[in-house]
Amino acid sequence: MTKIIIIGGVAGGATFASQLRRLDPDCDITIFEKDRDVTFANCGLPYYLGNIIDDRSELLHFTPEQFKENKGVTAKVFHEVIQVDPNNQTVTVKNLKTDEVFTEDYDYLVMSPGCRANQLPLNSDMAFTLRNLEDTDDIESYISNNNVKKAPIIGAGYISLEVLENLYNRGIQTTLIHRSEQINKLMDQDMNKVIFDEMDKRQIDYRLNEEVDSVDGHTVHFKSGNTEDFDIIIEGIGIKPNTEFLEGAGIEEDDAGYIPVNEYFQTNYRNVYAIGDIVSNYYRHVNIPTHVPLAWGAHRGASIVAEHITQTRNVPFKGFLASNAVKFFDYTLTSVGVSPSDLKHFDYTMVETEQMNHAGYYPGAEPLHLRVYFENKSRKILRAAAAGKSGADKRIDILSMAMQNDMTVDELTEFESAYAPPFSSPKDIINMIGYKAQNK
Repeated sequence: MTKIIIIGGVAGGATFASQLRRLDPDCDITIFEKDRDVTFANCGLPYYLGNIIDDRSELLHFTPEQFKENKGVTAKVFHEVIQVDPNNQTVTVKNLKTDEVFTEDYDYLVMSPGCRANQLPLNSDMAFTLRNLEDTDDIESYISNNNVKKAPIIGAGYISLEVLENLYNRGIQTTLIHRSEQINKLMDQDMNKVIFDEMDKRQIDYRLNEEVDSVDGHTVHFKSGNTEDFDIIIEGIGIKPNTEFLEGAGIEEDDAGYIPVNEYFQTNYRNVYAIGDIVSNYYRHVNIPTHVPLAWGAHRGASIVAEHITQTRNVPFKGFLASNAVKFFDYTLTSVGVSPSDLKHFDYTMVETEQMNHAGYYPGAEPLHLRVYFENKSRKILRAAAAGKSGADKRIDILSMAMQNDMTVDELTEFESAYAPPFSSPKDIINMIGYKAQNK
Protein backbone atom coordinates (compact mmCIF):
# COMPACT_ATOMS: atom_id res chain seq x y z
CA MET A 1 0.00 0.00 0.00
CA THR A 2 1.35 3.40 -0.98
CA LYS A 3 1.98 5.62 2.05
CA ILE A 4 1.64 9.39 1.73
CA ILE A 5 2.53 11.83 4.49
CA ILE A 6 1.32 15.42 4.32
CA ILE A 7 2.87 18.21 6.37
CA GLY A 8 0.20 20.81 7.10
CA GLY A 9 -3.50 21.00 6.34
CA VAL A 10 -5.80 23.87 5.28
CA ALA A 11 -5.99 24.93 1.61
CA GLY A 12 -2.94 22.99 0.44
CA GLY A 13 -2.55 19.84 2.49
CA ALA A 14 -6.19 19.14 3.32
CA THR A 15 -7.32 19.78 -0.26
CA PHE A 16 -4.59 17.49 -1.56
CA ALA A 17 -5.67 14.73 0.85
CA SER A 18 -9.27 14.98 -0.38
CA GLN A 19 -8.23 14.98 -4.04
CA LEU A 20 -5.87 12.04 -3.53
CA ARG A 21 -8.52 9.98 -1.77
CA ARG A 22 -10.92 10.63 -4.65
CA LEU A 23 -8.34 9.27 -7.10
CA ASP A 24 -6.94 6.46 -4.95
CA PRO A 25 -9.32 4.77 -2.50
CA ASP A 26 -6.64 2.47 -1.09
CA CYS A 27 -3.53 4.51 -0.26
CA ASP A 28 -2.55 5.35 3.32
CA ILE A 29 -2.84 9.12 3.93
CA THR A 30 -1.68 10.90 7.09
CA ILE A 31 -1.70 14.65 7.73
CA PHE A 32 0.52 16.09 10.46
CA GLU A 33 -0.74 19.56 11.44
CA LYS A 34 1.06 21.44 14.22
CA ASP A 35 -1.91 23.70 15.01
CA ARG A 36 -5.36 22.94 16.41
CA ASP A 37 -7.44 22.90 13.21
CA VAL A 38 -6.69 20.81 10.16
CA THR A 39 -8.91 22.74 7.76
CA PHE A 40 -10.77 26.05 7.91
CA ALA A 41 -11.77 28.98 5.69
CA ASN A 42 -8.62 31.05 6.02
CA CYS A 43 -9.83 33.96 3.89
CA GLY A 44 -13.03 34.35 5.89
CA LEU A 45 -11.38 35.09 9.24
CA PRO A 46 -11.51 38.94 9.08
CA TYR A 47 -15.20 38.79 8.16
CA TYR A 48 -15.97 36.64 11.19
CA LEU A 49 -14.29 39.25 13.38
CA GLY A 50 -16.48 41.86 11.69
CA ASN A 51 -19.64 39.84 12.41
CA ILE A 52 -20.32 39.56 8.67
CA ILE A 53 -20.04 35.79 9.12
CA ASP A 54 -21.91 35.16 12.35
CA ASP A 55 -21.75 31.35 12.46
CA ARG A 56 -18.25 30.21 13.39
CA SER A 57 -19.01 26.67 12.22
CA GLU A 58 -19.18 27.99 8.65
CA LEU A 59 -15.41 28.53 8.82
CA LEU A 60 -14.53 25.04 10.00
CA HIS A 61 -14.70 22.50 7.16
CA PHE A 62 -13.56 19.17 8.63
CA THR A 63 -12.46 18.11 12.08
CA PRO A 64 -9.91 15.25 12.27
CA GLU A 65 -12.75 12.91 13.20
CA GLN A 66 -14.79 13.98 10.17
CA PHE A 67 -11.75 13.62 7.93
CA LYS A 68 -11.32 10.05 9.09
CA GLU A 69 -14.99 9.17 8.80
CA ASN A 70 -15.71 10.88 5.46
CA LYS A 71 -12.38 10.59 3.66
CA GLY A 72 -10.48 7.78 5.33
CA VAL A 73 -7.66 10.24 6.05
CA THR A 74 -5.76 10.25 9.34
CA ALA A 75 -5.29 13.85 10.49
CA LYS A 76 -3.17 14.38 13.60
CA VAL A 77 -3.35 17.92 14.98
CA PHE A 78 -0.82 19.35 17.43
CA HIS A 79 1.75 17.18 15.65
CA GLU A 80 4.74 19.09 14.31
CA VAL A 81 7.17 17.64 11.79
CA ILE A 82 10.57 18.72 13.10
CA GLN A 83 12.85 16.95 10.63
CA VAL A 84 12.75 15.43 7.15
CA ASP A 85 15.19 12.81 5.86
CA PRO A 86 14.46 12.47 2.13
CA ASN A 87 17.28 9.98 1.58
CA ASN A 88 15.73 7.48 3.98
CA GLN A 89 12.19 8.70 3.25
CA THR A 90 11.29 9.45 6.85
CA VAL A 91 9.91 12.34 8.88
CA THR A 92 10.46 12.99 12.58
CA VAL A 93 7.31 14.18 14.36
CA LYS A 94 6.73 15.75 17.76
CA ASN A 95 3.41 15.40 19.55
CA LEU A 96 3.05 18.89 21.01
CA LYS A 97 0.61 17.69 23.66
CA THR A 98 2.78 14.89 25.09
CA ASP A 99 6.28 15.83 23.82
CA GLU A 100 6.56 12.34 22.33
CA VAL A 101 8.92 12.23 19.32
CA PHE A 102 8.59 9.49 16.71
CA THR A 103 9.58 8.65 13.14
CA GLU A 104 7.34 7.76 10.22
CA ASP A 105 8.34 6.50 6.79
CA TYR A 106 6.70 7.48 3.50
CA ASP A 107 6.56 6.68 -0.19
CA TYR A 108 5.56 10.24 -1.05
CA LEU A 109 5.87 13.39 1.05
CA VAL A 110 3.75 16.48 0.35
CA MET A 111 4.75 19.61 2.25
CA SER A 112 2.22 22.35 2.88
CA PRO A 113 3.31 23.94 6.17
CA GLY A 114 2.33 27.45 5.05
CA CYS A 115 3.77 30.69 6.32
CA ARG A 116 3.60 32.39 9.68
CA ALA A 117 2.90 36.01 10.45
CA ASN A 118 5.79 38.33 11.24
CA GLN A 119 5.58 39.84 14.71
CA LEU A 120 6.99 42.95 16.33
CA PRO A 121 8.96 42.44 19.59
CA LEU A 122 6.24 44.10 21.66
CA ASN A 123 5.92 41.69 24.61
CA SER A 124 2.28 42.71 25.09
CA ASP A 125 -0.74 40.54 25.84
CA MET A 126 -2.94 42.84 23.74
CA ALA A 127 -0.93 42.32 20.51
CA PHE A 128 -2.26 39.74 18.05
CA THR A 129 -1.63 38.43 14.55
CA LEU A 130 -4.30 36.82 12.38
CA ARG A 131 -3.18 33.64 10.63
CA ASN A 132 -5.52 30.85 11.65
CA LEU A 133 -8.75 30.08 13.45
CA GLU A 134 -6.96 29.86 16.79
CA ASP A 135 -5.77 33.46 16.35
CA THR A 136 -9.31 34.46 15.41
CA ASP A 137 -10.75 32.86 18.52
CA ASP A 138 -8.13 34.58 20.68
CA ILE A 139 -8.89 37.99 19.15
CA GLU A 140 -12.65 37.48 19.43
CA SER A 141 -12.33 36.42 23.07
CA TYR A 142 -10.09 39.38 23.89
CA ILE A 143 -12.46 41.87 22.27
CA SER A 144 -15.46 40.40 24.08
CA ASN A 145 -13.79 40.23 27.49
CA ASN A 146 -11.93 43.55 27.48
CA ASN A 147 -14.48 46.05 26.17
CA VAL A 148 -12.24 46.95 23.24
CA LYS A 149 -12.93 50.42 21.81
CA LYS A 150 -9.69 51.45 20.06
CA ALA A 151 -7.32 49.43 17.87
CA PRO A 152 -4.24 50.27 15.81
CA ILE A 153 -3.80 48.08 12.73
CA ILE A 154 -0.09 47.71 12.01
CA GLY A 155 0.72 47.22 8.33
CA ALA A 156 -1.13 47.93 5.10
CA GLY A 157 -1.46 44.65 3.21
CA TYR A 158 -4.57 42.59 2.51
CA ILE A 159 -5.03 41.29 6.04
CA SER A 160 -4.53 44.71 7.63
CA LEU A 161 -7.00 46.41 5.30
CA GLU A 162 -9.61 43.70 5.75
CA VAL A 163 -9.25 43.66 9.53
CA LEU A 164 -9.40 47.46 9.71
CA GLU A 165 -12.65 47.53 7.73
CA ASN A 166 -14.24 44.75 9.76
CA LEU A 167 -13.28 46.11 13.17
CA TYR A 168 -14.53 49.55 12.12
CA ASN A 169 -17.84 48.04 11.01
CA ARG A 170 -18.01 46.34 14.41
CA GLY A 171 -17.85 49.73 16.11
CA ILE A 172 -14.18 49.76 17.10
CA GLN A 173 -12.22 52.97 16.47
CA THR A 174 -9.40 51.89 14.16
CA THR A 175 -6.10 53.56 13.22
CA LEU A 176 -3.87 52.41 10.37
CA ILE A 177 -0.14 52.48 11.15
CA HIS A 178 2.36 51.83 8.37
CA ARG A 179 6.11 52.30 8.23
CA SER A 180 6.15 53.76 4.68
CA GLU A 181 3.88 55.46 2.17
CA GLN A 182 3.66 52.30 0.02
CA ILE A 183 0.44 50.52 0.94
CA ASN A 184 -1.31 47.55 -0.67
CA LYS A 185 1.91 46.91 -2.57
CA LEU A 186 0.53 44.71 -5.37
CA MET A 187 -1.57 47.66 -6.52
CA ASP A 188 -0.41 50.72 -8.47
CA GLN A 189 0.18 53.22 -5.69
CA ASP A 190 -1.77 56.10 -7.24
CA MET A 191 -4.79 53.81 -7.64
CA ASN A 192 -4.69 53.20 -3.89
CA LYS A 193 -5.97 56.76 -3.40
CA VAL A 194 -9.47 55.34 -2.99
CA ILE A 195 -8.28 53.58 0.17
CA PHE A 196 -7.40 56.93 1.74
CA ASP A 197 -10.63 58.44 0.41
CA GLU A 198 -12.63 55.72 2.12
CA MET A 199 -10.81 56.28 5.41
CA ASP A 200 -11.21 60.05 5.16
CA LYS A 201 -14.93 59.67 4.50
CA ARG A 202 -15.26 57.70 7.75
CA GLN A 203 -12.77 59.81 9.71
CA ILE A 204 -10.49 56.81 10.19
CA ASP A 205 -7.03 57.92 11.27
CA TYR A 206 -4.00 56.70 9.31
CA ARG A 207 -0.34 57.41 9.97
CA LEU A 208 2.23 56.68 7.32
CA ASN A 209 6.00 56.64 7.90
CA GLU A 210 5.26 55.62 11.47
CA GLU A 211 6.26 52.58 13.51
CA VAL A 212 5.53 51.17 16.94
CA ASP A 213 8.54 51.34 19.23
CA SER A 214 7.21 49.72 22.40
CA VAL A 215 4.10 49.03 24.43
CA ASP A 216 3.67 49.75 28.14
CA GLY A 217 0.38 48.36 29.36
CA HIS A 218 -2.17 49.97 27.06
CA THR A 219 0.14 52.81 26.06
CA VAL A 220 1.71 52.50 22.63
CA HIS A 221 4.97 54.39 22.08
CA PHE A 222 5.70 55.32 18.47
CA LYS A 223 9.10 55.98 16.94
CA SER A 224 7.97 59.50 16.14
CA GLY A 225 7.81 60.15 19.88
CA ASN A 226 4.02 60.15 20.05
CA THR A 227 2.14 58.00 22.55
CA GLU A 228 -1.47 56.88 22.63
CA ASP A 229 -3.58 54.42 24.58
CA PHE A 230 -5.26 51.52 22.77
CA ASP A 231 -7.20 48.44 23.79
CA ILE A 232 -5.87 45.88 21.27
CA ILE A 233 -3.15 45.77 18.60
CA ILE A 234 -3.47 43.82 15.37
CA GLU A 235 -0.24 43.20 13.46
CA GLY A 236 -0.26 42.51 9.72
CA ILE A 237 3.36 43.06 8.75
CA GLY A 238 4.03 40.27 6.30
CA ILE A 239 4.85 36.59 6.44
CA LYS A 240 7.78 34.17 6.40
CA PRO A 241 7.80 30.52 5.28
CA ASN A 242 7.64 27.69 7.80
CA THR A 243 10.61 25.82 6.38
CA GLU A 244 13.05 25.79 9.30
CA PHE A 245 12.34 22.09 9.86
CA LEU A 246 14.07 21.38 6.53
CA GLU A 247 17.49 22.47 7.78
CA GLY A 248 20.02 19.85 6.73
CA ALA A 249 17.46 17.89 4.68
CA GLY A 250 19.01 18.75 1.33
CA ILE A 251 15.75 20.10 -0.07
CA GLU A 252 16.50 23.22 -2.09
CA GLU A 253 15.27 26.61 -0.89
CA ASP A 254 15.69 30.10 -2.27
CA ASP A 255 17.30 32.96 -0.35
CA ALA A 256 14.02 33.80 1.41
CA GLY A 257 13.33 30.22 2.50
CA TYR A 258 10.72 29.39 -0.14
CA ILE A 259 10.93 26.12 -2.04
CA PRO A 260 11.38 26.15 -5.83
CA VAL A 261 9.31 23.45 -7.54
CA ASN A 262 8.92 22.16 -11.08
CA GLU A 263 5.74 22.03 -13.15
CA TYR A 264 4.41 19.15 -11.03
CA PHE A 265 5.32 20.81 -7.72
CA GLN A 266 8.19 18.40 -7.17
CA THR A 267 11.22 19.55 -5.21
CA ASN A 268 14.75 18.41 -6.07
CA TYR A 269 13.67 15.06 -4.54
CA ARG A 270 11.12 13.70 -6.96
CA ASN A 271 8.95 11.95 -4.36
CA VAL A 272 8.86 15.11 -2.23
CA TYR A 273 6.36 17.77 -3.29
CA ALA A 274 5.62 21.26 -1.99
CA ILE A 275 2.39 23.25 -2.39
CA GLY A 276 0.79 26.38 -0.99
CA ASP A 277 2.40 29.46 0.49
CA ILE A 278 5.92 28.00 0.75
CA VAL A 279 6.30 27.51 -2.99
CA SER A 280 8.40 29.59 -5.37
CA ASN A 281 7.40 29.34 -9.03
CA TYR A 282 7.19 31.48 -12.18
CA TYR A 283 4.71 33.76 -13.84
CA ARG A 284 2.74 32.02 -16.54
CA HIS A 285 3.13 34.73 -19.18
CA VAL A 286 6.72 35.88 -18.58
CA ASN A 287 9.86 34.12 -17.38
CA ILE A 288 10.22 35.80 -13.99
CA PRO A 289 10.13 33.95 -10.63
CA THR A 290 7.35 34.83 -8.24
CA HIS A 291 5.81 33.86 -4.93
CA VAL A 292 2.01 34.02 -4.72
CA PRO A 293 0.71 33.09 -1.23
CA LEU A 294 -2.97 33.02 -2.22
CA ALA A 295 -5.64 30.32 -2.08
CA TRP A 296 -5.97 29.56 -5.81
CA GLY A 297 -2.38 28.38 -6.13
CA ALA A 298 -2.69 26.07 -3.12
CA HIS A 299 -5.85 24.46 -4.49
CA ARG A 300 -4.44 24.14 -8.02
CA GLY A 301 -1.22 22.63 -6.70
CA ALA A 302 -3.17 20.13 -4.60
CA SER A 303 -5.01 18.85 -7.66
CA ILE A 304 -1.91 18.62 -9.85
CA VAL A 305 0.07 16.71 -7.22
CA ALA A 306 -2.78 14.28 -6.56
CA GLU A 307 -3.07 13.56 -10.28
CA HIS A 308 0.70 13.25 -10.68
CA ILE A 309 1.18 10.81 -7.81
CA THR A 310 -1.68 8.60 -8.98
CA GLN A 311 -0.69 9.05 -12.66
CA THR A 312 -4.33 9.71 -13.54
CA ARG A 313 -3.31 12.86 -15.42
CA ASN A 314 -0.03 14.60 -16.08
CA VAL A 315 -1.13 18.18 -16.60
CA PRO A 316 1.77 20.50 -15.77
CA PHE A 317 1.38 23.74 -13.87
CA LYS A 318 2.06 26.57 -16.29
CA GLY A 319 2.75 29.25 -13.71
CA PHE A 320 0.96 32.05 -11.89
CA LEU A 321 -0.78 35.13 -13.18
CA ALA A 322 -1.05 36.41 -9.59
CA SER A 323 -4.70 37.50 -9.87
CA ASN A 324 -5.72 39.17 -6.62
CA ALA A 325 -8.42 41.37 -5.15
CA VAL A 326 -9.15 43.15 -1.91
CA LYS A 327 -12.40 44.74 -0.76
CA PHE A 328 -12.05 47.96 1.20
CA PHE A 329 -15.39 49.38 2.25
CA ASP A 330 -17.18 50.40 -0.97
CA TYR A 331 -14.25 49.71 -3.32
CA THR A 332 -12.63 46.71 -4.95
CA LEU A 333 -8.93 46.97 -5.81
CA THR A 334 -7.64 44.19 -8.01
CA SER A 335 -4.77 43.33 -10.33
CA VAL A 336 -3.26 40.55 -12.41
CA GLY A 337 0.18 39.91 -13.86
CA VAL A 338 3.63 41.03 -12.80
CA SER A 339 3.97 43.28 -9.78
CA PRO A 340 4.60 47.01 -10.24
CA SER A 341 8.22 46.46 -9.19
CA ASP A 342 8.69 43.77 -11.88
CA LEU A 343 7.77 46.13 -14.72
CA LYS A 344 11.34 47.41 -14.75
CA HIS A 345 12.36 44.24 -16.58
CA PHE A 346 10.33 45.18 -19.67
CA ASP A 347 10.06 47.74 -22.45
CA TYR A 348 6.38 48.52 -22.01
CA THR A 349 3.58 51.00 -22.57
CA MET A 350 0.74 51.75 -20.18
CA VAL A 351 -2.78 52.54 -21.33
CA GLU A 352 -5.70 53.36 -19.05
CA THR A 353 -9.24 54.59 -19.16
CA GLU A 354 -12.10 55.37 -16.83
CA GLN A 355 -15.77 54.92 -17.62
CA MET A 356 -18.95 53.78 -15.93
CA ASN A 357 -19.14 50.12 -15.01
CA HIS A 358 -22.35 49.83 -17.02
CA ALA A 359 -24.52 52.09 -19.20
CA GLY A 360 -24.47 55.56 -17.68
CA TYR A 361 -28.20 56.11 -18.08
CA TYR A 362 -29.02 52.96 -16.12
CA PRO A 363 -29.35 53.67 -12.37
CA GLY A 364 -26.42 52.84 -10.14
CA ALA A 365 -23.60 53.40 -12.63
CA GLU A 366 -20.24 53.92 -10.89
CA PRO A 367 -16.84 55.01 -12.27
CA LEU A 368 -14.40 52.19 -13.01
CA HIS A 369 -10.67 52.79 -13.51
CA LEU A 370 -8.79 50.22 -15.60
CA ARG A 371 -5.09 50.27 -16.41
CA VAL A 372 -3.15 47.84 -18.64
CA TYR A 373 0.60 47.48 -19.27
CA PHE A 374 1.75 45.75 -22.44
CA GLU A 375 5.12 44.83 -23.89
CA ASN A 376 5.98 47.07 -26.83
CA LYS A 377 7.46 44.44 -29.14
CA SER A 378 5.05 41.54 -28.61
CA ARG A 379 2.00 43.65 -27.59
CA LYS A 380 1.35 40.98 -24.92
CA ILE A 381 -0.32 42.10 -21.70
CA LEU A 382 2.10 42.18 -18.77
CA ARG A 383 -0.10 43.57 -16.03
CA ALA A 384 -3.52 45.07 -15.40
CA ALA A 385 -5.08 46.83 -12.43
CA ALA A 386 -8.59 48.04 -11.72
CA ALA A 387 -10.35 49.98 -8.98
CA GLY A 388 -14.01 50.78 -8.59
CA LYS A 389 -17.15 50.22 -6.59
CA SER A 390 -18.49 47.64 -9.03
CA GLY A 391 -17.13 45.59 -11.91
CA ALA A 392 -13.40 45.77 -11.20
CA ASP A 393 -13.03 42.08 -10.40
CA LYS A 394 -15.03 41.10 -13.49
CA ARG A 395 -12.66 43.00 -15.79
CA ILE A 396 -9.53 41.63 -14.18
CA ASP A 397 -10.92 38.10 -14.51
CA ILE A 398 -11.46 38.75 -18.22
CA LEU A 399 -7.92 40.04 -18.61
CA SER A 400 -6.57 37.07 -16.67
CA MET A 401 -8.13 34.73 -19.22
CA ALA A 402 -6.79 36.90 -22.06
CA MET A 403 -3.28 36.70 -20.61
CA GLN A 404 -3.60 32.96 -20.06
CA ASN A 405 -4.20 32.62 -23.79
CA ASP A 406 -1.41 34.99 -24.85
CA MET A 407 -3.74 37.55 -26.37
CA THR A 408 -2.34 40.90 -27.40
CA VAL A 409 -3.66 44.17 -26.05
CA ASP A 410 -5.00 44.98 -29.54
CA GLU A 411 -7.18 41.86 -29.51
CA LEU A 412 -9.14 43.33 -26.60
CA THR A 413 -11.11 45.25 -29.23
CA GLU A 414 -12.54 41.88 -30.25
CA PHE A 415 -13.83 41.02 -26.78
CA GLU A 416 -17.59 40.45 -26.97
CA SER A 417 -19.26 41.24 -23.66
CA ALA A 418 -22.62 39.96 -22.49
CA TYR A 419 -24.13 43.40 -22.93
CA ALA A 420 -27.27 44.82 -21.42
CA PRO A 421 -27.52 48.28 -19.78
CA PRO A 422 -27.36 46.91 -16.19
CA PHE A 423 -24.12 45.01 -16.90
CA SER A 424 -21.89 46.80 -19.38
CA SER A 425 -21.72 49.22 -22.29
CA PRO A 426 -21.84 48.49 -26.03
CA LYS A 427 -18.09 49.13 -26.01
CA ASP A 428 -17.00 47.74 -22.69
CA ILE A 429 -14.07 49.28 -20.83
CA ILE A 430 -12.07 46.21 -21.96
CA ASN A 431 -12.74 47.16 -25.58
CA MET A 432 -11.76 50.77 -24.91
CA ILE A 433 -8.39 49.68 -23.57
CA GLY A 434 -7.80 47.82 -26.82
CA TYR A 435 -8.78 50.80 -28.96
CA LYS A 436 -6.59 53.14 -26.93
CA ALA A 437 -3.65 50.76 -27.21
CA GLN A 438 -4.00 50.66 -30.99
CA ASN A 439 -3.29 54.39 -31.02
CA LYS A 440 0.03 53.80 -29.25
